[in-house]
Amino acid sequence: MDTRTRIQEVALELFTEHGYEKTSLREVAERLGVTKAALYYHFKSKEEIVNSFVEDRILVMDELIRWAESQPPGVELRRAVLTRYADDLFGRNRFAVMRFFEQNQTVLKNLSAGLQMRDRMLRVARLLAGPDQSAENEVRAALAIFAVHSSFFTMRPEITAQDRHDVALKVAFELLDRIAEVEAEGEKVDAGHR
Repeated sequence: MDTRTRIQEVALELFTEHGYEKTSLREVAERLGVTKAALYYHFKSKEEIVNSFVEDRILVMDELIRWAESQPPGVELRRAVLTRYADDLFGRNRFAVMRFFEQNQTVLKNLSAGLQMRDRMLRVARLLAGPDQSAENEVRAALAIFAVHSSFFTMRPEITAQDRHDVALKVAFELLDRIAEVEAEGEKVDAGHR
Protein backbone atom coordinates (compact mmCIF):
# COMPACT_ATOMS: atom_id res chain seq x y z
CA MET A 1 0.00 0.00 0.00
CA ASP A 2 1.40 3.41 -0.93
CA THR A 3 1.91 6.26 1.54
CA ARG A 4 -0.98 8.34 0.19
CA THR A 5 -3.44 5.47 0.66
CA ARG A 6 -2.11 4.77 4.17
CA ILE A 7 -2.59 8.45 5.07
CA GLN A 8 -6.18 8.33 3.81
CA GLU A 9 -6.96 5.18 5.81
CA VAL A 10 -5.39 6.40 9.05
CA ALA A 11 -6.99 9.85 8.75
CA LEU A 12 -10.37 8.26 8.08
CA GLU A 13 -9.93 6.09 11.19
CA LEU A 14 -9.01 9.08 13.36
CA PHE A 15 -11.69 11.37 11.92
CA THR A 16 -14.25 8.67 12.69
CA GLU A 17 -12.91 7.79 16.16
CA HIS A 18 -12.34 11.34 17.42
CA GLY A 19 -14.18 13.55 14.93
CA TYR A 20 -12.82 15.64 12.10
CA GLU A 21 -12.50 18.83 14.15
CA LYS A 22 -10.77 17.13 17.09
CA THR A 23 -8.15 15.37 14.95
CA SER A 24 -4.97 17.20 13.99
CA LEU A 25 -2.59 16.47 11.15
CA ARG A 26 0.07 15.92 13.84
CA GLU A 27 -2.03 13.04 15.23
CA VAL A 28 -2.36 11.54 11.77
CA ALA A 29 1.42 11.76 11.27
CA GLU A 30 2.08 10.24 14.70
CA ARG A 31 -0.21 7.27 14.10
CA LEU A 32 1.47 6.71 10.73
CA GLY A 33 4.94 7.04 12.26
CA VAL A 34 5.98 9.79 9.83
CA THR A 35 6.90 13.44 10.21
CA LYS A 36 4.41 16.22 9.55
CA ALA A 37 6.63 17.25 6.63
CA ALA A 38 6.16 13.81 5.06
CA LEU A 39 2.42 14.13 5.54
CA TYR A 40 2.39 17.64 4.02
CA TYR A 41 4.13 16.26 0.94
CA HIS A 42 0.90 14.38 0.15
CA PHE A 43 -1.77 16.54 1.80
CA LYS A 44 -1.63 20.18 2.88
CA SER A 45 -4.75 20.03 5.07
CA LYS A 46 -7.36 17.78 6.61
CA GLU A 47 -9.83 19.04 4.01
CA GLU A 48 -7.54 17.79 1.22
CA ILE A 49 -7.52 14.35 2.84
CA VAL A 50 -11.32 14.28 3.08
CA ASN A 51 -11.66 15.49 -0.51
CA SER A 52 -9.32 12.72 -1.66
CA PHE A 53 -11.38 9.87 -0.23
CA VAL A 54 -14.66 11.46 -1.27
CA GLU A 55 -13.52 11.95 -4.89
CA ASP A 56 -13.85 8.24 -5.64
CA ARG A 57 -17.35 8.18 -4.19
CA ILE A 58 -18.35 11.20 -6.28
CA LEU A 59 -17.01 9.60 -9.48
CA VAL A 60 -19.07 6.47 -8.81
CA MET A 61 -22.18 8.55 -8.16
CA ASP A 62 -21.60 10.65 -11.30
CA GLU A 63 -21.37 7.45 -13.34
CA LEU A 64 -24.60 6.17 -11.80
CA ILE A 65 -26.39 9.48 -12.47
CA ARG A 66 -25.20 9.60 -16.11
CA TRP A 67 -26.38 6.05 -16.67
CA ALA A 68 -29.76 6.68 -14.99
CA GLU A 69 -30.40 9.87 -16.96
CA SER A 70 -29.92 7.92 -20.21
CA GLN A 71 -32.58 5.32 -19.28
CA PRO A 72 -36.37 5.50 -19.64
CA PRO A 73 -38.00 6.53 -16.34
CA GLY A 74 -40.13 4.14 -14.34
CA VAL A 75 -40.23 1.57 -11.59
CA GLU A 76 -37.54 -0.63 -13.11
CA LEU A 77 -35.13 2.30 -13.37
CA ARG A 78 -35.75 3.34 -9.76
CA ARG A 79 -35.04 -0.17 -8.53
CA ALA A 80 -31.96 -0.49 -10.75
CA VAL A 81 -30.54 2.85 -9.56
CA LEU A 82 -31.01 1.98 -5.91
CA THR A 83 -29.69 -1.55 -6.38
CA ARG A 84 -26.53 -0.25 -8.07
CA TYR A 85 -26.15 2.33 -5.32
CA ALA A 86 -26.51 -0.31 -2.59
CA ASP A 87 -24.24 -2.77 -4.38
CA ASP A 88 -21.53 -0.12 -4.53
CA LEU A 89 -21.87 0.75 -0.84
CA PHE A 90 -21.84 -2.85 0.33
CA GLY A 91 -19.58 -4.32 -2.33
CA ARG A 92 -16.62 -2.01 -2.06
CA ASN A 93 -16.19 -1.97 1.70
CA ARG A 94 -17.41 1.61 2.03
CA PHE A 95 -18.38 1.21 5.65
CA ALA A 96 -15.54 3.40 6.95
CA VAL A 97 -16.44 6.26 4.60
CA MET A 98 -20.15 5.96 5.41
CA ARG A 99 -19.37 5.95 9.13
CA PHE A 100 -17.23 9.07 8.66
CA PHE A 101 -20.09 10.84 6.85
CA GLU A 102 -22.60 9.81 9.49
CA GLN A 103 -20.43 10.98 12.40
CA ASN A 104 -19.18 14.23 10.86
CA GLN A 105 -22.29 15.65 9.19
CA THR A 106 -22.02 19.11 10.71
CA VAL A 107 -18.44 19.51 9.50
CA LEU A 108 -19.12 18.07 6.06
CA LYS A 109 -21.82 20.56 5.22
CA ASN A 110 -19.11 23.26 5.14
CA LEU A 111 -16.42 21.30 3.27
CA SER A 112 -16.39 21.22 -0.53
CA ALA A 113 -16.46 17.40 -0.44
CA GLY A 114 -19.58 17.48 1.69
CA LEU A 115 -21.28 19.97 -0.60
CA GLN A 116 -20.45 17.82 -3.63
CA MET A 117 -21.80 14.70 -1.93
CA ARG A 118 -24.99 16.54 -0.95
CA ASP A 119 -25.46 17.66 -4.55
CA ARG A 120 -25.06 14.07 -5.83
CA MET A 121 -27.43 12.70 -3.20
CA LEU A 122 -30.08 15.26 -4.19
CA ARG A 123 -29.66 14.35 -7.86
CA VAL A 124 -30.09 10.66 -7.11
CA ALA A 125 -33.15 11.43 -4.96
CA ARG A 126 -34.68 13.47 -7.82
CA LEU A 127 -34.10 10.56 -10.19
CA LEU A 128 -35.84 8.23 -7.75
CA ALA A 129 -38.72 10.66 -7.21
CA GLY A 130 -39.44 10.53 -10.93
CA PRO A 131 -41.27 13.07 -13.05
CA ASP A 132 -43.74 13.87 -10.25
CA GLN A 133 -41.44 15.96 -8.11
CA SER A 134 -44.02 16.32 -5.34
CA ALA A 135 -42.72 16.92 -1.84
CA GLU A 136 -44.06 13.52 -0.75
CA ASN A 137 -42.23 11.67 -3.52
CA GLU A 138 -39.02 13.59 -2.85
CA VAL A 139 -39.21 12.54 0.81
CA ARG A 140 -39.95 8.93 -0.18
CA ALA A 141 -36.95 8.94 -2.52
CA ALA A 142 -34.65 10.43 0.13
CA LEU A 143 -35.88 7.91 2.70
CA ALA A 144 -35.22 5.07 0.25
CA ILE A 145 -31.59 6.21 0.01
CA PHE A 146 -31.46 6.62 3.78
CA ALA A 147 -32.75 3.04 4.20
CA VAL A 148 -29.62 1.85 2.41
CA HIS A 149 -27.33 4.10 4.46
CA SER A 150 -28.92 3.44 7.82
CA SER A 151 -28.64 -0.32 7.47
CA PHE A 152 -24.95 0.13 8.29
CA PHE A 153 -25.73 1.70 11.66
CA THR A 154 -29.19 0.70 12.83
CA MET A 155 -29.14 -3.06 12.55
CA ARG A 156 -27.74 -5.49 15.08
CA PRO A 157 -24.00 -6.16 14.55
CA GLU A 158 -24.50 -9.92 14.07
CA ILE A 159 -26.55 -9.33 10.92
CA THR A 160 -24.41 -10.08 7.87
CA ALA A 161 -23.57 -7.50 5.25
CA GLN A 162 -25.62 -9.43 2.68
CA ASP A 163 -28.65 -9.50 4.98
CA ARG A 164 -28.25 -5.75 5.64
CA HIS A 165 -28.11 -5.16 1.90
CA ASP A 166 -31.20 -7.27 1.22
CA VAL A 167 -33.29 -5.80 4.05
CA ALA A 168 -32.29 -2.25 3.14
CA LEU A 169 -33.34 -2.76 -0.47
CA LYS A 170 -36.60 -4.43 0.54
CA VAL A 171 -37.58 -1.42 2.67
CA ALA A 172 -36.31 1.04 0.05
CA PHE A 173 -38.29 -0.70 -2.69
CA GLU A 174 -41.46 -0.37 -0.61
CA LEU A 175 -40.93 3.40 -0.64
CA LEU A 176 -40.15 3.43 -4.35
CA ASP A 177 -43.22 1.31 -5.10
CA ARG A 178 -45.37 3.88 -3.33
CA ILE A 179 -43.96 6.55 -5.67
CA ALA A 180 -45.10 4.42 -8.60
CA GLU A 181 -48.55 3.99 -7.03
CA VAL A 182 -48.91 7.75 -6.59
CA GLU A 183 -47.89 8.27 -10.22
CA ALA A 184 -50.45 5.69 -11.39
CA GLU A 185 -53.18 7.35 -9.29
CA GLY A 186 -52.28 10.70 -10.83
CA GLU A 187 -52.47 9.25 -14.35
CA LYS A 188 -55.96 7.88 -13.62
CA VAL A 189 -57.12 11.27 -12.38
CA ASP A 190 -55.65 12.99 -15.43
CA ALA A 191 -57.33 10.47 -17.76
CA GLY A 192 -60.65 11.03 -16.00
CA HIS A 193 -60.46 14.77 -16.69
CA ARG A 194 -60.07 14.35 -20.43
